[in-house]
Amino acid sequence: MPEKTVPASSDEFTRLPDEALIRLSSLKQWGLIPFSASTLWRRCRSNDFPKPIKLSPGVTAWRVGDIRAFLNGIAKASKGGAI
Repeated sequence: MPEKTVPASSDEFTRLPDEALIRLSSLKQWGLIPFSASTLWRRCRSNDFPKPIKLSPGVTAWRVGDIRAFLNGIAKASKGGAI
Protein backbone atom coordinates (compact mmCIF):
# COMPACT_ATOMS: atom_id res chain seq x y z
CA MET A 1 0.00 0.00 0.00
CA PRO A 2 1.43 3.44 -0.90
CA GLU A 3 2.40 5.72 1.96
CA LYS A 4 -0.21 8.39 2.70
CA THR A 5 1.34 11.81 2.14
CA VAL A 6 -1.71 14.08 2.43
CA PRO A 7 -3.97 14.07 5.51
CA ALA A 8 -7.39 12.61 4.82
CA SER A 9 -9.44 15.03 6.89
CA SER A 10 -9.39 18.43 8.53
CA ASP A 11 -8.96 16.61 11.86
CA GLU A 12 -5.53 15.56 10.66
CA PHE A 13 -4.75 19.20 9.84
CA THR A 14 -4.31 19.80 13.57
CA ARG A 15 -1.64 17.08 13.67
CA LEU A 16 0.47 18.58 10.90
CA PRO A 17 3.58 20.50 11.96
CA ASP A 18 3.60 24.23 11.30
CA GLU A 19 6.38 23.71 8.73
CA ALA A 20 4.25 21.34 6.62
CA LEU A 21 2.89 22.55 3.29
CA ILE A 22 -0.74 22.35 2.23
CA ARG A 23 -2.23 22.91 -1.21
CA LEU A 24 -5.35 24.79 -2.22
CA SER A 25 -7.28 21.61 -3.01
CA SER A 26 -6.88 20.41 0.58
CA LEU A 27 -7.78 23.81 2.03
CA LYS A 28 -11.03 23.75 0.05
CA GLN A 29 -11.78 20.03 0.49
CA TRP A 30 -11.47 20.19 4.26
CA GLY A 31 -13.43 23.44 4.53
CA LEU A 32 -10.51 25.30 6.11
CA ILE A 33 -11.15 28.45 4.09
CA PRO A 34 -14.66 29.91 4.12
CA PHE A 35 -14.47 31.42 0.65
CA SER A 36 -13.85 30.49 -2.99
CA ALA A 37 -10.50 29.94 -4.68
CA SER A 38 -10.95 33.22 -6.58
CA THR A 39 -11.41 35.09 -3.32
CA LEU A 40 -8.37 33.36 -1.84
CA TRP A 41 -6.15 34.51 -4.72
CA ARG A 42 -7.58 38.03 -4.49
CA ARG A 43 -6.82 38.05 -0.75
CA CYS A 44 -3.28 36.80 -1.43
CA ARG A 45 -2.69 39.71 -3.84
CA SER A 46 -4.04 42.22 -1.32
CA ASN A 47 -2.02 40.67 1.57
CA ASP A 48 -5.23 39.64 3.39
CA PHE A 49 -4.22 35.95 3.24
CA PRO A 50 -0.80 34.34 3.77
CA LYS A 51 1.53 34.38 0.80
CA PRO A 52 1.84 31.01 -0.93
CA ILE A 53 5.07 29.23 -1.77
CA LYS A 54 5.62 28.41 -5.43
CA LEU A 55 7.08 24.89 -5.51
CA SER A 56 7.13 24.51 -9.29
CA PRO A 57 5.10 25.71 -12.27
CA GLY A 58 1.50 24.88 -11.41
CA VAL A 59 2.26 23.78 -7.83
CA THR A 60 1.61 26.25 -5.03
CA ALA A 61 1.26 25.57 -1.32
CA TRP A 62 1.01 27.37 2.01
CA ARG A 63 2.77 26.73 5.31
CA VAL A 64 0.36 25.12 7.75
CA GLY A 65 1.52 27.50 10.48
CA ASP A 66 0.61 30.50 8.32
CA ILE A 67 -2.87 29.08 7.69
CA ARG A 68 -3.36 28.40 11.41
CA ALA A 69 -2.34 31.96 12.27
CA PHE A 70 -4.75 33.31 9.65
CA LEU A 71 -7.64 31.18 10.94
CA ASN A 72 -6.90 32.13 14.55
CA GLY A 73 -6.90 35.80 13.54
CA ILE A 74 -10.30 35.41 11.89
CA ALA A 75 -11.71 33.71 14.97
CA LYS A 76 -10.44 36.44 17.30
CA ALA A 77 -11.51 39.31 15.05
CA SER A 78 -14.94 38.10 13.98
CA LYS A 79 -16.33 36.29 17.03
CA GLY A 80 -19.06 34.87 14.84
CA GLY A 81 -19.24 37.73 12.37
CA ALA A 82 -18.78 37.60 8.61
CA ILE A 83 -15.32 37.35 7.13
